[in-house]
Amino acid sequence: MFRVLLVPCLAVAMIAAPSAQTDQKVTVPIEYHKLENGLKVVMSRDTSSPTAVVALYYNIGFRLEPKDRTGFAHLFEHMMFQGSANLGKNEFIGLVESNGGILNGSTRFDFTNYYQIIPAHTVETVLWGEADRMRGLNITQENLTNQQGVVKNEVKVNVLNQPYGGFPWLDLPQLANTNWFNAHNFYGDLADLDAATLGDVQQFFQTYYSPNNAVLVVTGDIDTAQTLGWIRTYFAGIPASKLPAQPDIAEPRQEKERRTNREDALVNRPALALGYHHPVRDTPEFYAMGLIDQMLVQGQDSRLYQALVQKRGLTGSVSGGANPGLGSMFDVKGPMLWTVYMIHDSDKPADEILKAIDEEVARLQHTPVTKEELELALVKQRSALYAEQEQFVRFGRANLLASYALFDDDPGKINRMEDDFRTVTPELIQQTAREYLRPGNRTILTITPKAKGN
Repeated sequence: MFRVLLVPCLAVAMIAAPSAQTDQKVTVPIEYHKLENGLKVVMSRDTSSPTAVVALYYNIGFRLEPKDRTGFAHLFEHMMFQGSANLGKNEFIGLVESNGGILNGSTRFDFTNYYQIIPAHTVETVLWGEADRMRGLNITQENLTNQQGVVKNEVKVNVLNQPYGGFPWLDLPQLANTNWFNAHNFYGDLADLDAATLGDVQQFFQTYYSPNNAVLVVTGDIDTAQTLGWIRTYFAGIPASKLPAQPDIAEPRQEKERRTNREDALVNRPALALGYHHPVRDTPEFYAMGLIDQMLVQGQDSRLYQALVQKRGLTGSVSGGANPGLGSMFDVKGPMLWTVYMIHDSDKPADEILKAIDEEVARLQHTPVTKEELELALVKQRSALYAEQEQFVRFGRANLLASYALFDDDPGKINRMEDDFRTVTPELIQQTAREYLRPGNRTILTITPKAKGN
């Protein structure tokens, strides 16, 4: 085990939670720090259980992976468990699990994260292990070859050999977007995964897995002063990297509807998905779209559930939302889609379902929502916000804090989310629906069973 000299932090900001609108409003205590090497540190004390979450987010996801290396960001995520300077292959996993914790990592559009949910008394041990990985990953050809095989098998199991594989979370972004960074197969083409070299991996690590490209979040039953001291000890001596200029990831305004059908030999019922380009993050329309989502697809009281399931029997369920299968509307920085999707019977044509959806959208576009319906959407959104924070032993709270620090340099936004939604008016709901739910802004994907023998 190594030790690093203590280095004072460059900046410290204590974020006070805004005054509550009601006695029931929950505020999250936050301390926000930045070390001299650029590492952002967010801490939130919560003594409701003797557990803690340690989450390290790197500002690199599959959106920005190298061209001709699809799936590379995800492949690299696997490499982070193959050993570091003081921990052998898979020993980090053993370190966490032997102390009663659980851990995982994931690759998303705009970040790759590694997180541990642990007994609170093991926070220092886990911080040391994460710092050991950031300081010196064990990158060898043997580890790379092994993980290329693991990821290729994952693609086969989860997508290629799975009924409805990739529907709609992997399929729709490739069909709806035109900018390569948003439109490529981020799970990875098998040939691209094979083409990744040891030099690619080393360069990727040296460039993106650096403290000035990361956020470290520690929440739970912690002493924040003590925890910050450990973070300084283990992370402050890790050098920053020179980050490349960010490419342009913007999507042009879509003017014409796009339609694609995919035959799937593994399914026996058709499926339908619609993807609409979502309003830009943190704009008034962004929050309006969140409430539209509640009105149209979330819950059995939603308009589309009532129209498609209850009244017409066109499908047994309706799913949807922003960034489905990969997170939420809050943990994406770049372009994303708002989707509606379902599996339906063969005797219920997709065009009939589309017609019913269009009728409900048109009603939203041309008839102002009532005060009661808007208030119900706000209640549902509020419930969803707190449910998101509580999920997976409150990892959801750490995820939001990390996203707001990573993308906005402002983890305190977690305490203003309710207020942002409450600024939405019936007029803004209509304006947003007219612009973002127009047919020209959508991509339609249908999946049909492939005839036997074809």
